[in-house]
Amino acid sequence: MGLVKKKLDEAGSRSGSFILAAEETYRKDPLDHFNYYIGGWNIANVHYLASVAYSSAPFAAFALVWFVLFGLFLLFTCICCCCCCCRRNKPYGYSRVAYALSLVFLILFTIAAIVGCAIMYTGQARFQGSVNDVTNYIVNQGIGILNKLISVYNYLSSAKNIDLNQHFLPPNLISEIDKVESLINATGNHPYLQSVHITHSMLDILNPVNIAFITITVFLLLLAFLGLLFSILGMQFCVYLIVVIGWIIITLALVLCGIFLVFHNIVADTCVAMDEWVQNPMANSSMKELLPCWDREFGQNVFDASRSAAIGVNGILNQYIVLVANNDTLPPQAVPLYQNHSGPLVPVICDPYTKDTQQTCGVGEVALSNAAEEWKKYVCDVSAAGICTTEGRLTPDMYNQMTSAVNVSSGLYNYGSFLASLVDCTVIRDTFKDISQNNCPGLRKYSQWVYIGLVTATGSVTFSLIFWVVYARERRHRKYTKRTNKRYDEYPLVGGRKL
Repeated sequence: MGLVKKKLDEAGSRSGSFILAAEETYRKDPLDHFNYYIGGWNIANVHYLASVAYSSAPFAAFALVWFVLFGLFLLFTCICCCCCCCRRNKPYGYSRVAYALSLVFLILFTIAAIVGCAIMYTGQARFQGSVNDVTNYIVNQGIGILNKLISVYNYLSSAKNIDLNQHFLPPNLISEIDKVESLINATGNHPYLQSVHITHSMLDILNPVNIAFITITVFLLLLAFLGLLFSILGMQFCVYLIVVIGWIIITLALVLCGIFLVFHNIVADTCVAMDEWVQNPMANSSMKELLPCWDREFGQNVFDASRSAAIGVNGILNQYIVLVANNDTLPPQAVPLYQNHSGPLVPVICDPYTKDTQQTCGVGEVALSNAAEEWKKYVCDVSAAGICTTEGRLTPDMYNQMTSAVNVSSGLYNYGSFLASLVDCTVIRDTFKDISQNNCPGLRKYSQWVYIGLVTATGSVTFSLIFWVVYARERRHRKYTKRTNKRYDEYPLVGGRKL
């Protein structure tokens, strides 16, 4: 148990604050007059959230510019078409190079849009799966901590109720156990509740974004396919209609690009913060917002109570063994203490809290973990009156009571290192280390896939939208030119000269 005390002492020495991911979170904060945010990663800090949200400002600005300028372009085009309808008989200019290039670029951008949507959809599905894995892992860790604390609580409650031949724990120890049980009831489920709260909050935000991604992916694919189809078929009205719809969809896609950039930055910041916190675990750092450690006083109280209860139980067991089971001087009149004991002496429990290992127990002692198995050798057969009729020093009933008591003592001892690991954040550090090593690489990669796919698809559909109009115009001019040439071929004198 020297290692447990060392952990508790180390936890007390690590009480300073620590700024996590300071370089990665150095961004302008719009809530602080656009000064740079220097508070580090803190998912509960409104200034951190504002600064990381401000990183999406370029996409928001571009979405606004696109919406306004292209909207004005559409309005101007509509006005020109209405005002110049009487000039439809004016000869069109036609360029075969422009016609061919517009078709080639239209096909290329359509393919790029499809590839971008595929990357975005695949990355989004894997990113969502990675997020679910992380949230489930955090919740399961919180559940595991809670279940272990419940086990400690149950062992302490059992220790209070131990009755070994009218021997009980002293009142002052029972009072100490009552206080610790109250502490566990008050704060024992805090990590579980915190983990559930943060994971539910993450999913409440990510689920609508997930739906938005799926919707945008479907619309971008439909726009790319229908725009290409209508342009090639020369369905001019449908092309213009799909252009108007695309104008709105692209604006929403640009906004979504900015939103996901925020998620990508938060994921990257969180992974860096976990890496730094694993190297510099601080109980009062902002990482406690995900899965908190307890303060040293709580852990010390629970550890002391469990240690005292285990020592008290061991004391009752050893007292009974020495004074009753191994006492050959009891007269037959000393019922119920006298049970006709005989044979080899029952070994007492060596104190695990004063030994480096349980293998160093001396002669006449038994390790706590082996006590129940060893004592089974000293059980005798009994008569109807409960007196041993064969060699042995423990009646079956007393052996069962002693086994129950030693199980309680062993359970409390075994959970000692767990309690210490909560205080010095070993459990939490291991949790974040696993996430950092096993989940963060995937989260970074798949969030990057989504971001790249979304930007690629949005940009490709944006250029496709332009080339829909260009190709439709060149196709109309080409058709008009061919019809005019055909008329001149049939009536060469009408045009003044043959084309």
